[in-house]
Amino acid sequence: MASLSNDSGGRRRILFYDSNGDRHAIRLGKVSKKTAETVKSHVEHLVGAQMASTAAPQETQRWVAALGDELYHKLAHVGLVAERVRTTLGEYLHNFIESRTDVKPLTMDKYQTTRRYLIDYFQADRRLERIGKADIDEWRRDLAGTRAENTVRKHIAIAKVFFGAALKKGLISENPLDGQKATILPNDSRFFFVTPEVTNRVIAACPDAQWRLIVALARYGGLRCPSEILGLKWSDVDWEGDRIRVVAPKTEHHVGGGKRYVPMFSELKKYLDEVWDEAAPATEFVITRYRGSNANLRTQLRRIIRKAGVSPWEKIFQNLRSSRQTELEESFPLHVVCSWLGNSVRVAQRHYLQVTDAHFAKAVGKTAQNAALPTAAGPCTEAPGMSEEVGKHGDLQAPATACVSVHPYRVAEAGVEPARGLPPTGF
Repeated sequence: MASLSNDSGGRRRILFYDSNGDRHAIRLGKVSKKTAETVKSHVEHLVGAQMASTAAPQETQRWVAALGDELYHKLAHVGLVAERVRTTLGEYLHNFIESRTDVKPLTMDKYQTTRRYLIDYFQADRRLERIGKADIDEWRRDLAGTRAENTVRKHIAIAKVFFGAALKKGLISENPLDGQKATILPNDSRFFFVTPEVTNRVIAACPDAQWRLIVALARYGGLRCPSEILGLKWSDVDWEGDRIRVVAPKTEHHVGGGKRYVPMFSELKKYLDEVWDEAAPATEFVITRYRGSNANLRTQLRRIIRKAGVSPWEKIFQNLRSSRQTELEESFPLHVVCSWLGNSVRVAQRHYLQVTDAHFAKAVGKTAQNAALPTAAGPCTEAPGMSEEVGKHGDLQAPATACVSVHPYRVAEAGVEPARGLPPTGF
């Protein structure tokens, strides 16, 4: 497909025919035979890919991306590669983010934050290909000086996306983020088991029925907040089947479209009934408040928790969801609980499941009366004689009182009946 020719003075050139049958020559100048053979091999791959209208092998793509300007220009002159475009970090990141119209607003916000951190450190006019692995090491250390490790890892993961796309476009020869750790680490120090007693105190301090339901959906339904809770519609509530369809924007790109079904646990149902009774006719969303993008439910819930006489715990909403997953694990198989809460077994084990004081009590032989394990239970009443010092984290970890168990629900294989006078929608 290509041949190597030796010219006078030790110069070498490569001859080949393109897909149109036209003959071309690439003059290499004075190079060793081994170097010339390497160039010839990659030229053959490029010609073959051009004829077959396919991408060249990865090895050849990496070789092309790493070429100096002179030889790269010679390949571009004979039509084997596109003309090389040099770009700055600022220009590239702007164009990349502008092109990502497929991502959600929250993801776009994260892209913009990581972009700002890169620009602040490297400056917008820094040539993209001149950012190497050592430079990224220094950037990471700079981030770590003022941010938590998992926050740093999130920005590293996004930067990998940025530079990975640049690599595919041939703008850089390697991704300088390769080898950087980006997996989020579990942080047991931020775990906090919110007992049913504490949950009831918080619910009692809520200002209205919708806030009571928000807390109940997070703690007893295990829904993500705000995305899943604010996205819940009355057409998702199957009153006859005792289950709720949950649409998860976080996982809608996965197989199944991010839909799952959650039992209408007895702890949850009374708060759902309360909001239904107050809902105006033809209301679409279950939670009608906080529809704006600037709603900050976390700040408001912290105020409610303080009003209940309890010290706010870290990860306000996730620990409600985490507590429910830990609780359900005592009564149902792990794969069932993960199906209801919409996460994987691996994620549940790393980021959700907790070890409570009740587990230790059981291990040393204390009775259920002294230390009941968390359980998937019916409506609970506040434990008699709850300490006035409940605001302290140590007391909040007190074991829950035993409650009536909930029976597991079967998910129907077909659609459902219209929900309480609403027009039929089907699941």
